[in-house]
Amino acid sequence: MSLINILKPTIYIISGLGADKRMFQNFSFEGFEVVHIDWDLPLENETLQNYALRISENIKDENAILIGLSFGGILSVEISKIKKFKKVFLLSSAKTKFEIPFYYRFLGKLNLLRIIPSSILKRVNSLTYLVFGAKTNAEKSLLEDIVRNTDERFLKWALHQIMNWKNEDYSENIIHIQGDSDLILPHIFVKYDYLLKGGTHFMTLNQSKEIETIIIENLL
Repeated sequence: MSLINILKPTIYIISGLGADKRMFQNFSFEGFEVVHIDWDLPLENETLQNYALRISENIKDENAILIGLSFGGILSVEISKIKKFKKVFLLSSAKTKFEIPFYYRFLGKLNLLRIIPSSILKRVNSLTYLVFGAKTNAEKSLLEDIVRNTDERFLKWALHQIMNWKNEDYSENIIHIQGDSDLILPHIFVKYDYLLKGGTHFMTLNQSKEIETIIIENLL
């Protein structure tokens, strides 16, 4: 291990719902040790808080940095209540239930996920590309692969957790980066620290350098 890695904390990254480290393929984080935390299937009737406790066991370093994308950001908020971090960065995400759009929360109260077939939730078409902000062929292909390979049980569990999230508080060391063109979690509902012009829910792919610069500047 180099001296620079000894001096700098580890960056832990939790990607979006069902996604993997490919969402951060354009980031370098030079000089930092980067650990991508993989999603695990939830246990039967597992709460988000208990899931966060289980996932937090993968984080060994004290005073580390945590980056969460989308649902990974929501999970990061819960993990930050369990472990201390130097900084927590949320990308295209939400810090409290109040930042989850009201229409998602309304659907959560109706519990419609119970009767909606998973096959409908896993359909990918031109509207899906538009909503997620996948514009290039590579981005569209990645989105298709993420949706196709997301476990159906995990997908329904995660959507239920998002729609029924009860959290109302968060750590002061959270820095929230949102895109002004995000149609999944619109910035009008979010109390953000940075707003990226043209940023969609896929902004980690096409605005990676801008995001990485913000993160690094907040670690100096």
